Amino acid sequence: MSLSHLPGSVLFACTWNAIRSPMAEGLLKHLHGRRIYVDSVGVRANPVDPFVVEVMRELGIDLARHRPKTFDDLADSSFDVVVTLSPEAQHKAVEMTRTMACEVEYWATFDPTLSEGSRDAVLASYRAVRDQMMRRLRARFPLPGVPEL
Repeated sequence: MSLSHLPGSVLFACTWNAIRSPMAEGLLKHLHGRRIYVDSVGVRANPVDPFVVEVMRELGIDLARHRPKTFDDLADSSFDVVVTLSPEAQHKAVEMTRTMACEVEYWATFDPTLSEGSRDAVLASYRAVRDQMMRRLRARFPLPGVPEL
C-alpha cells in the first residue's frame, strides 16, 4: 500500500478521552508521524489515566501532557476517518458526521479500568489493550514497505 491510500486525517473517540482514544492517537502518531493528522476526543473529558502514561512510556510515547477534550472542543470537525472505541462515542460520532463525507468505524475496545487484581494484573490489561490497538492500527493504516503483523 502506498501513502496515497492513507487518510489525511483521523479522529479517535471514546467515552472520556483518558485511556483508549489518547492511546490510539499516540500510537498512530508514533507509526506515521506527520503523514496523517491525528486527534482524539471523548464524549466527556477526564485527565489521562496514569496507567496509560506508564504503558505508553514503555514504547517511548509520552502522553503525560495529553489534554483531554470533547467533541465540542474540536476546532475543526472535518476528518477523513473517525474511529470510535466505545458505544457512546460511536453514537456521538455518527451524530457529528451525519452531513459529512466521512468514514466512521467502530472498533470494540475493552475498557481496562474494568480490570481487577494487583497493580501488575491491571497493567497487563492496559498493555493488552495497547497491543491490540497497535495491531489494528498497523492493519488499518499500514506503513509502506512494512509487512502487516
